[in-house]
Amino acid sequence: MSMDLKGANRTRNEESEQSIRQASQHARRKRGVVLWVARIGAGALFLGGWQVLAMTKTLDPFFYGEPSLIWQSLVTLFTKGTAFGSIWVDIGVTLQEAVYGFFLGSITGGLLGLVLGQNVFLSEVLGPYIKILNAVPRIILGSIFVVAFGLGQFPKVLLAAVLVFFIVFFNAFQGVREVDPNLAANVRVLGASPLQVARHVTIPSALTWIIASLHTAFGFAIIGALVGEVLGATRGIGLIITQAQGKLDPNTVFACMAIMAVITLGAEFLITLLEKRVLSWRPPNRSEISAGL
Repeated sequence: MSMDLKGANRTRNEESEQSIRQASQHARRKRGVVLWVARIGAGALFLGGWQVLAMTKTLDPFFYGEPSLIWQSLVTLFTKGTAFGSIWVDIGVTLQEAVYGFFLGSITGGLLGLVLGQNVFLSEVLGPYIKILNAVPRIILGSIFVVAFGLGQFPKVLLAAVLVFFIVFFNAFQGVREVDPNLAANVRVLGASPLQVARHVTIPSALTWIIASLHTAFGFAIIGALVGEVLGATRGIGLIITQAQGKLDPNTVFACMAIMAVITLGAEFLITLLEKRVLSWRPPNRSEISAGL
């Protein structure tokens, strides 16, 4: 009799857990549908409003373009190419410059931030110089790089790396400073060497800050590559933008911006996947819990 009651209770508990799981999955799917409908609706409202304002001349299409003409420019770019050849070559050049600059700036900024974050004396020595360098306008650095290294890809990579460097550096530095000192002290008491403390406590803690900064950093890498191409280049999306600007063609400028926005969204998706994989040990934060992720 007792065994029968236990079996019945176990069955009821399993059915209850299954119903809760199904309700949770249904709520998550429903939230995802509502979210995408809201996103598409917001985009359609923005573009529709822009189109109406441009057609009624409330917004001068000579300066602000027109969504329907921007779409035509996109079709022309991808079907007929540009004055310099296929648009895919220009996209590849800009993307290559941005990716190289992103990795160069992320690696150097992350490493230097980790080193200075753990060494108070070194950070106090180099801190003022880093702040001075951070205050230098990037457009001036871009001009210097173009004059020094020519119109090739290298000055664009350098400019993109500089923009990324300071974002990642300050986040890595702050991430190290935010490490729980009691946790680090306990690990040292247990006999861990400085290298083991850095490997098992400091770096995993700082990774949260570093990877969070990468979401912003890739956008800045794109900006650095584009600005470098606007200052002087033989291929790239920035060159197309400069040419369109010279022809007073805002629709092609906006079309190029749309292309780079799509690329940035793709990179953001990849960085989010990296974040979930690298920080899988981290407990979900409040927003992730509320989203049911």
